[in-house]
Amino acid sequence: MKQAGFFDVEERLARLSGLGDQLEAFSRTVDFEVFRPDLEQALAYSDGSKGGRPPFDPVLMLKILMIQTLNNLSDERTEYLINDRLSFMRFLGLGLSDRVPDAKTVWLFRERLTQVGAIEGLFNRFDTTLRNAGYLPMSGQILDATLVAAPKQRNTNAEKADLRAGRIPEDWQDKPSKLSHKDRHARWTLKFTKATRQDDGTIPSTDLAIPFFGYKSHVSIDRKYRFIRKWKTTDAAASDGARLREGLLDKSNTASTVWADTAYRSKANEDFMEKEGFVSKVHRKKPHLKPMPRHFQRSNVGKSVIRSRVEHVFADQKSQTGLFIRTVGITRATMRIGLANIVYNMRRFLFLERLKANS
Repeated sequence: MKQAGFFDVEERLARLSGLGDQLEAFSRTVDFEVFRPDLEQALAYSDGSKGGRPPFDPVLMLKILMIQTLNNLSDERTEYLINDRLSFMRFLGLGLSDRVPDAKTVWLFRERLTQVGAIEGLFNRFDTTLRNAGYLPMSGQILDATLVAAPKQRNTNAEKADLRAGRIPEDWQDKPSKLSHKDRHARWTLKFTKATRQDDGTIPSTDLAIPFFGYKSHVSIDRKYRFIRKWKTTDAAASDGARLREGLLDKSNTASTVWADTAYRSKANEDFMEKEGFVSKVHRKKPHLKPMPRHFQRSNVGKSVIRSRVEHVFADQKSQTGLFIRTVGITRATMRIGLANIVYNMRRFLFLERLKANS
């Protein structure tokens, strides 16, 4: 077998481009340099006067986190695939002879951003890029939430009671190694799903309740372009509706209408939206032990056509990027979900720019 030369690599990269390299499209469309000021402020690297190996470029490291999020990779798998894939190396601007960050370096970079809470600033920075490109929040907004799984914890009932009360179980306090591997913020909840038709053709009268452990991702998207504009991370047991009053509504949207399902229908929320100048299009609930009035049914059907658009956001995140929490604690879960939201907006941006170019 002959030794690969420079032109062989170039030919292979050209072939990857012809097959549709998504990362190459990212490089052409997204200016990752816009993140540099936020990264440098968050990382606060020294000037190097004390010597030591210089850190990797922060923009390169952020692009590694993008690769990791796009492909749902662990740190170790990320290190391997950067060394293995030409498309990854091209996206990062690395040559075959360049030094590649190892798994520990990737973990430390993400951890540092996590601890200083940099993800919100990074998300807002890209949202500014979207606005500057003409994608303003328009036509109202749609709210919803989805459950995001995390590794299940095997805790006793007493330990669960302590965690719900915000206490550290006594048995964990003198075992720092055990404590570091215990997720004290994720919670159990019940995930309700429609009962499916049985083999005999009958449908059970009650829906299915499936135990679920992890976190919840709350988002607000604009109706016009379907970008995520506001988001929040909570434990899985947190109420959807209460989040509406916790900064989830985008006041910069050019329209005041708000769509959401019945979980967001409450007097507190309706009063809040009226006070803040929003127009509620939230689904109405069925009266207890009474049939749903016909005009409410028709209204809900019309709202569902618009509200259902937010489901495509969650479907994209879970099918394309395999959204899952591998880490411990809500701070790291927020970082993971925030990265997933940025990547979703980038992929949506690529799609809309492609449509614009072909129109």
